[in-house]
Amino acid sequence: MSYNRVLPVLRRLPDGSWLSRIHAGTDHEHRFPVAVRVIAYRLPGVPDAEPAGYRLVTDLLDAQRYPAGEPAELYRQRWEIESVLGEIKTRQRGTAVVLASKTPDGALQQIWAHLLVHHALRVLMCRTAAAAGDLGPDRVSFTDTLRAARRSVTPGTLSP
Repeated sequence: MSYNRVLPVLRRLPDGSWLSRIHAGTDHEHRFPVAVRVIAYRLPGVPDAEPAGYRLVTDLLDAQRYPAGEPAELYRQRWEIESVLGEIKTRQRGTAVVLASKTPDGALQQIWAHLLVHHALRVLMCRTAAAAGDLGPDRVSFTDTLRAARRSVTPGTLSP
């Protein structure tokens, strides 16, 4: 959702979020408003975070049951998971590469192989961060780690 979208404050909630209404893009006459809750938050200490902050629009309307910080943190974690899936699908495996197996068992074996390679790369990233001292593993580049691993396994270096 665009940050400049107007989300009127219908009622401010104790946790700083507010209730609002939105309309589907196809609801041109605004006949069917949907009740939403808007949670505005920032990501301090996160490089490249949007300085103006973020707004999470959710149908979790109960601020007591779902305090604003919880959905915002879950949403951040969700994007971390999306990033990991992106690492596997587009960087590690390659966008043009498809599973070569012709059987369900073979495809499952290939998926597990990709996940194990990803895990090994993540372990390497953690070790690299630990060796650097005060660097967090999430600050180590996955792409650089993948390239280094690929360079270290060149044709002729693996024994049969």
